[in-house]
Amino acid sequence: MRIVVAPDKFAGTLTADQAARAIEAGLLRARPDAEVVRVPVGDGGAGTLAAVLAAGFQRVPVTATGPTGEPVEAAIAVRGEDAFVEMAEASGLARLPGGVFDPLHASTYGTGELIRAALDRGARRLVLGTGGSATTDGGTGMASALGVRFLDAGGEILPPGGAALLRLAGIDAEGLDPRLDEVEVTLASDVDNPLVGPDEVLLLDSALRRYARVLATDRGQDLATTPGAGAAGGLGAGAIAFLGASVRPGIDLVLDLVGFGDALAGAGLVVTGEGKLDAQSLRGKAPLGVARAANAEGVPVVALAGLVEVARRELRAAGFEEAHALTELEPDEERCRAEARPLLERLAERVGRAWSSLP
Repeated sequence: MRIVVAPDKFAGTLTADQAARAIEAGLLRARPDAEVVRVPVGDGGAGTLAAVLAAGFQRVPVTATGPTGEPVEAAIAVRGEDAFVEMAEASGLARLPGGVFDPLHASTYGTGELIRAALDRGARRLVLGTGGSATTDGGTGMASALGVRFLDAGGEILPPGGAALLRLAGIDAEGLDPRLDEVEVTLASDVDNPLVGPDEVLLLDSALRRYARVLATDRGQDLATTPGAGAAGGLGAGAIAFLGASVRPGIDLVLDLVGFGDALAGAGLVVTGEGKLDAQSLRGKAPLGVARAANAEGVPVVALAGLVEVARRELRAAGFEEAHALTELEPDEERCRAEARPLLERLAERVGRAWSSLP
């Protein structure tokens, strides 16, 4: 029996790779004769880098600029001419000193430095993962790191952050890194919100509206209402405007990167999962993408999670044969988080025994 194990992270407890290893251990206790193939996944957001590295990409350390200007030790993933850049590595919430938010001034400059590092490694196909952003600068920091200048009415370069875009008068893209012309960039995002209309701060909405007008005037690109342009505080707009990025659902891109389709060949079962399987999961998160891809090949899918908050009928409609929660073994949610790995192993062992009739 060939079983493909393809979970996302269990947020706050297990990385996708750790979850995959725990599930594998449990399955093999029930079916020591099984061939288990681990393919940890992510939806393009924070934590996806670890899944991509577990799939065989090389980790390349990069010292980058954090969202509020401090240096941070980040990394990108490369394999041949393919590269994966996770914006949260340099510009994410976890990079805020002391966890203090600074939405008016935080910058994606470090994300641009990560992209530049990928170009230095010879990347010709680059996937940019969004999610967990600490910034709302429309991707202008990222573009600045790649040679674009954002100017006020006096021709002076604007300071970092979304608030400064209220004074944006012109964009000089003459210095944009020419290597980008030879690179296929794809934005991994399940967020379809447009650039303007963020909920955070009225001032930032006004700033991004001005940014959209100047993009339309100076770049000939009307991105104000483009789906996906608002991803990661407007980073999507910057990626489309200056990197020529296309937008695809994050999980679809990641499944391609990690070779999920190849792993499915000859499989009799797929086991996926995440920390909480809820209504949001069925709107395009990683387990749903795994289920759709497996269903297309006629392979049944079982989901394991810390919590399951979706009715069986909805699960079946989404392509899951069944779903099980750690709370079936341990009702105390705090203990579930503290003992996630052994509980996940036990839950996977149950699944292995239940599906033991498969050849």
